[in-house]
Amino acid sequence: MDLDTVRTFVAVADAGQFREAAAELAVTQQAVSKRMAALERDLGVRLFTRTPRGAQLTIDGQAFLPHARELLRVAERAVASVRPGRRPLRVDVIASRVAPSGLMRGFHRAHPEIDLDVMMLFDVERAVGALRSGEIDASFRAVAPPGRRLPEDIRSVRVLDERLQLLTGPAHALAGARSVPLARLAGHRIWMPGVVPGTEWAAYYDDLGAEFGLTIEATGPNFGSDALLDTVADTPALATFMGERTRLVWPTGHGLRRIPVTDPTPVYPHSLLWHRDNPHPALATLRAHLAASAGGYDAAGTWTPGWVIPP
Repeated sequence: MDLDTVRTFVAVADAGQFREAAAELAVTQQAVSKRMAALERDLGVRLFTRTPRGAQLTIDGQAFLPHARELLRVAERAVASVRPGRRPLRVDVIASRVAPSGLMRGFHRAHPEIDLDVMMLFDVERAVGALRSGEIDASFRAVAPPGRRLPEDIRSVRVLDERLQLLTGPAHALAGARSVPLARLAGHRIWMPGVVPGTEWAAYYDDLGAEFGLTIEATGPNFGSDALLDTVADTPALATFMGERTRLVWPTGHGLRRIPVTDPTPVYPHSLLWHRDNPHPALATLRAHLAASAGGYDAAGTWTPGWVIPP
């Protein structure tokens, strides 16, 4: 059904006259008459009765009017859903408990007037595809592992270097340490079942393990963070890495320890990715917010893989 014709029908019904509806729509009265005749033919009913005082809705016209208004409202919402500035800013944060999610919570507190849709996509390939198709406006990622350069139409900027900490149970050999040098972790089992081959975070931990001789295991099914915490708490031989901004809560009885890693401190580099032609006005606001709140990058005494894009 032609929306211009439906819009004309509503204008005539509200004005009660073809001439006033034509003036409101900036078309000729003849055009209004033709549209109404076409709509009546399509529906197979009379919508208006001509009277000396104008156009009066028939019973069928009265029945059609609320549906016509709803058609126009639906069309308006459909256009708004894809119009930059009128639809929410869609941002991929990878997962709900990690640092990018916290960055977006801070952005929302600073800019509550901006509508947000928070997405959680799996890996950088999926995120880049969504950026290029317009499915999302921005994504937080560590980019780009060797052999996986970003396409030329995708822009990126470093927004956070997150320090990694060692998480152990109370009976682990390092549980009492106030900090632990990275080299001292050689020979200890570091269990990270959420590290999936082919992802950017797998590339990060592969390089970290290779450079410092660490045993990073991704064996076994990934039952989520609660199961990981339970296992680390109960297994003296296991530890895991965790970002300092990862928000997890565990039972008091677990006795888990977060221990800073030093000499050097491995940092996980978070970058914001977006398409170079994305026109959403809130995207510039997000980038400015992240730039204003960003800390230092590649600080002395820290480590990142060589493939990480410089700030």
